Amino acid sequence: MDSQGVTADPQLQQFIEVESQKQRFQQLVHQMTEVCWEKCMDKPGPKLDGRTETCFVNCVERFIDTSQFILNRLEQTQRSKGSLSESMSD
Repeated sequence: MDSQGVTADPQLQQFIEVESQKQRFQQLVHQMTEVCWEKCMDKPGPKLDGRTETCFVNCVERFIDTSQFILNRLEQTQRSKGSLSESMSD
């Protein structure tokens, strides 16, 4: 048993992590859809015109690029804080 009195089942932990990742992905897709819809869709119709389609493609690409940039920056910040705290404890 761990400090919380709960048995740490590796399969259960892996399942929870996978489901959490799925949930985060679904939230990201929902957010991206909402942002790009508001930005690009003037008036819904039976087909997308070329301008609207291009807008959606660019919006999705920028959203993904921005999300990746933020994640990378957070990882760098976490690593630098970790290395800073390690060097202070030495």
